[in-house]
Amino acid sequence: NEETWILVSSDEKLNKLKNEIKNVNLNIRLKTISQNFCSDPYELKCKGFIVDSGFALDKDVAYKLSTLKNKGVNILNLENWCNRFLERYPIDLLDDNLLMQDIGVNKFLIQFRIKRIGDIIIGSFLALLSIPIILICSFLIYLEDGGPVFYKQIRTGQYEKTFEIVKLRTMKVNAEDNGPQWSKLGDKRITKLGKILRLTRIDELPQLISVLKGEMSLIGPRPERPEIDQALKTKIPNYSLRYLIRPGLSGWAQVNIPYGASISDSIKKFSYDIYYLKHTSIFLDFLICLRTIRMVFNARGAIPIND
Repeated sequence: NEETWILVSSDEKLNKLKNEIKNVNLNIRLKTISQNFCSDPYELKCKGFIVDSGFALDKDVAYKLSTLKNKGVNILNLENWCNRFLERYPIDLLDDNLLMQDIGVNKFLIQFRIKRIGDIIIGSFLALLSIPIILICSFLIYLEDGGPVFYKQIRTGQYEKTFEIVKLRTMKVNAEDNGPQWSKLGDKRITKLGKILRLTRIDELPQLISVLKGEMSLIGPRPERPEIDQALKTKIPNYSLRYLIRPGLSGWAQVNIPYGASISDSIKKFSYDIYYLKHTSIFLDFLICLRTIRMVFNARGAIPIND
């Protein structure tokens, strides 16, 4: 059945939140609050109220909401509602200060130490299993066009320190003669074998070296190229927050949305990265691992969706 929620905010945010709900196909109907809304919980025909903390409340409205909350009616702030129903934090809906709270390594110090031990143990196991796969794919890459088998790239790591990753080459040798750029739908720079390697994520396997070196983790926000990072910093407030922890081979954004290939895609991806930073846990990492495996077997998630 369709749930009805009443949003206490501006019409602008009402429309934005409606679009977010539509994009994820939630069976939820949003209404705006009226000045004379019912304060009897037994007559209310809604699931609850969503309150924008940045919205100036009328004293009478605030009193009614407080009364309803004391009677057991759901009163959620916008951040908590996005957390529960969207599982991400859209930056155009939430205050910047809310996004910065409760994130980073210091909050989960013991957990991140355990996570590092897991990276070493599981990463070593996966690296050994990957050796024959990488050798076979390397041979096929060389057969296809005779070019270099591996492709090295500078990425941004934890605390914005740069490091070098190694990938199996999926593009033509001269693919970036005109400088770094996002991959696009139907990108002619990608080789025939490269399409298969990207869909199955096999091209990412050499990055296990970066995991063992401590430059990356198995799970975390995907590292971006410094050139693209600089462009995104001008468009996305607090973008550098995603580098408070080690970047990962896979992440919450990667298992929820397609391959990012534009500024708008990156803004959406950042909203998932912030969710991961706020809720990072062994359980969430395990969930991401399961979804990554499913995504690999379905050959999904590495195809860009352009605006």
